[in-house]
Amino acid sequence: MSNTLKGACVFGQSGGPTAVINASAYGVIRAALDAPEITNVYGAAHGITGILNDTLYDMGQEDAKELELMLNTPSSELGSCRYKIADPDKDDTDYQRILEIFKKYDIRYFFYNGGNDSMDTCNKVSRFMEKSGYECRVMGIPKTIDNDLVGTDHCPGYGSAAKYIATSVAEVCKDTYVYDVGTITVVEIMGRHAGWLTGASALAAISCAPPDLIYLPEVDFEIEPFIEDVSRIYKEKNKCLVAVSEGIHYADGTYVSEAKVSSTDGFGHVQLGGLAATLSGIIKLHTGSKVRGIELSLLQRCGAHLASQTDIDEAFRAGKYAVECALRGETGKMVAFERDMSSGSYAVKLVLQPLTIVANAEKKVPREWITPEGNNITSDFIDYALPLIQGENNRILESGLPRFAHLKKVLVK
Repeated sequence: MSNTLKGACVFGQSGGPTAVINASAYGVIRAALDAPEITNVYGAAHGITGILNDTLYDMGQEDAKELELMLNTPSSELGSCRYKIADPDKDDTDYQRILEIFKKYDIRYFFYNGGNDSMDTCNKVSRFMEKSGYECRVMGIPKTIDNDLVGTDHCPGYGSAAKYIATSVAEVCKDTYVYDVGTITVVEIMGRHAGWLTGASALAAISCAPPDLIYLPEVDFEIEPFIEDVSRIYKEKNKCLVAVSEGIHYADGTYVSEAKVSSTDGFGHVQLGGLAATLSGIIKLHTGSKVRGIELSLLQRCGAHLASQTDIDEAFRAGKYAVECALRGETGKMVAFERDMSSGSYAVKLVLQPLTIVANAEKKVPREWITPEGNNITSDFIDYALPLIQGENNRILESGLPRFAHLKKVLVK
């Protein structure tokens, strides 16, 4: 039986953007435009909501050079969403609408680029299409700076965010030692449930010095040991640099940034602002030192000027591979990376994972990669993350600034 399936494809982006998500988009779009089996290539405006709203772009109308610039364009060029569709067994309204749109445009290939929830969407759409008897090959393409997708060694987007964090922390480190005045600096890094991003701050050791203390959400946070650690290091060095995941929490699950404790602990009321502001207030109360709180915030995911070329290349490969596999007959799968160190140096091969094991699951930093005290990471983490930040971004500049893609976004009528 032939695996040949002729029809249109649609690609969508979902969830938080990254510095390289458009590289995956370009991988899909370029491979699909070059495939004779694919009759039309559509881009969904704002992910799955674009399909539900019948708002699709004709990617075949785009200039080839502008499409190529997506390799170095941050954010989600087609627009993103955080729309969670229902369980089709309980409410199939959205799925019936998706099926209606797929039939209208003869869409036989659906490629969705995102994280945990996006893979859940892929899985649900795949199951519904199969149940409905409509042949449509559904492929997930991983994306998340949080690096918490199950079934893959790492996710496109993480390497670039890790490089941005390591560089920024190294620069903050240099600034911390400018004056002879005692200073404590707290850097808040993204990561609600997994500490992959905050762990990357340790890579700053290559340029300057790593944070003195690193706290990840994989380990329950304790305020008293934290104050003791900071005070000890500050007394020894007259400086202290701390990196914290935004999602660090107490043993009862309460986020530190939202907690109330008695005034004897340094808290009076819930602190306004983020975690860095909260911890800075506690430290200042107990040490009397000058304390700075820094929140890297959205810069971690949109800093394409510091994107890892390894990350860009792998993101593109993931999108291209998704198309190649779908054309061969694969469906209900996510593209994944398998690390190969057999030659003594870093390499990856692309594999497929069933969407059923990826959807709504989270991959945490292994506990053995965190020190027994829970206030730093081990060399195993460094060995894992370092290959992912390699390579300089080959971006095009215009008048000294990066030239991003300018797509026409011609609506399909």
